[in-house]
Amino acid sequence: MKKIQELLEGKGASVWSIGPDATVFDALTLMAEHRIGALLVVDDNGPVGLISERDYAREGILRGRASRDTPVRDIMTHRVVCATPEQSLEDAMILMTEKRVRHLPVIEDGQVLGLVSIGDLVKSIISEQKFIIEQLEHYINS
Repeated sequence: MKKIQELLEGKGASVWSIGPDATVFDALTLMAEHRIGALLVVDDNGPVGLISERDYAREGILRGRASRDTPVRDIMTHRVVCATPEQSLEDAMILMTEKRVRHLPVIEDGQVLGLVSIGDLVKSIISEQKFIIEQLEHYINS
């Protein structure tokens, strides 16, 4: 099974981030601009949280907070579940399912290497399974 490092090599390791004092509106604008569902929240000391569209829906809209007046720190996820580059995609998917998260920052030795989503994992696993099926069909038909 593929490792997260291999997935990052294929998808790229770009990680979009925002500061905790930025407004939720700025975070949403950045997510829309880059067509992504989450941003890593960082301060001068490194990652401090994660803000996602889901956080905005649950902690912003449903609580009546105005996105232009609310700082990211007020609605972000503070306890971020992380992965390592050596974890298998299967292990990462299990972790995401157990912790009920859709995004995993990939961290090694305190450094952020990338961010993977549940969609990235599903796409990669399906591609890998499709390849295996094609190989088996070729073997059977030979």
